[in-house]
Amino acid sequence: MDFWKVGFLGLLCAASVFATGAVELGRHQPTERISGSAGDVLEDDPVGRLKVFVYELPSKYNKKILQKDPRCLTHMFAAEIFMHRFLLSSPVRTLNPEEADWFYTPVYTTCDLTPNGLPLPFKSPRMMRSAIQLISSNWPYWNRTEGADHFFVTPHDFGACFHYQEEKAIERGILPLLQRATLVQTFGQRNHVCLKEGSITIPPYAPPQKMHAHLIPDKTPRSIFVYFRGLFYDVGNDPEGGYYARGARAAVWENFKNNPLFDISTEHPTTYYEDMQRAVFCLCPLGWAPWSPRLVEAVIFGCIPVIIADDIVLPFADAIPWEEIGVFVDEKDVPQLDTILTSIPPEVILRKQRLLANPSMKQAMLFPQPAQPGDAFHQVLNGLARKLPHEKSVFLKAGEKVLNWTAGPVGDLKPW
Repeated sequence: MDFWKVGFLGLLCAASVFATGAVELGRHQPTERISGSAGDVLEDDPVGRLKVFVYELPSKYNKKILQKDPRCLTHMFAAEIFMHRFLLSSPVRTLNPEEADWFYTPVYTTCDLTPNGLPLPFKSPRMMRSAIQLISSNWPYWNRTEGADHFFVTPHDFGACFHYQEEKAIERGILPLLQRATLVQTFGQRNHVCLKEGSITIPPYAPPQKMHAHLIPDKTPRSIFVYFRGLFYDVGNDPEGGYYARGARAAVWENFKNNPLFDISTEHPTTYYEDMQRAVFCLCPLGWAPWSPRLVEAVIFGCIPVIIADDIVLPFADAIPWEEIGVFVDEKDVPQLDTILTSIPPEVILRKQRLLANPSMKQAMLFPQPAQPGDAFHQVLNGLARKLPHEKSVFLKAGEKVLNWTAGPVGDLKPW
């Protein structure tokens, strides 16, 4: 069996010379367009299909928070900042709220960082409530629908539940004042209280310039079969590995740390990006829904993502055919990963690589500055455009109220 696997690996590495993870347009590798409606959706242009009014809030809700800690521009939740900047100069922006299809409230709720650079969400609910109180008091548009024609970027671990621990997030639930709004968030897990129906799931932020700087020649063979770098255990909070990533990462380590087909380690080398471009498969043992930029990196570098996350909702799922470009493995089947991956026919792997080489696929996963056609900014707008027109039922009658402004934990009701 071991000899067969080695032979299979050699076949894949030789075949994969014809596919690459390069980000640059105009490369010489063969690509394949996504067929059917998914390809059409991915290449949609939202301009002319919707108008967005951007509320002008006091700088304490956004710019001053960023000035206090510029690290917010580089962490995985930075999309809330760059989405604001993009909309200010986007052709879909309107200065006339009477003609707007959507209303956007720029609140930077993930920019309160620990010394280690991790977002603290404890003030986020009060901050968001304060912003909503402000727009509802100074403009008439929130009160017409109680937020049903408004969208908010809430890229916390568990979105608008505003907590990084799942148990606490479930206990809190989505901030009551956001129950009617559309949420744009990195969180995505089916049948979870923190995922509101109609939410738009987006990729986490990964610095495009940093990845472009590590491109290697497009004909470099993929000499690594399975690649992963990251933590397998949360030593401080979950040393047994049962909770962290729902045990998926611990299972990967325990089963494959000595398997020659698996190049896995907790070390993060300086050649990390280059190594991904040499790999056929890149593990994405997400385990729980707030996945990391690793999935973005895999798509950008053409490394077939092996997604280990039951009930995951992936970014722009109506535009990106994840089933065609990735491999999905149930969490319970992690011990059989080697068998599963070595059983995939080479022609299937080559097709996945051709799809991943499609520039439009890569573009959709990034938030570049300045924005580019088909990028993640435009995919968000496409998602909003597909929700139009709003149903008449979302517009409330005079004096009608739906939301409970006093619901939620007592601490959230304190002024911000």
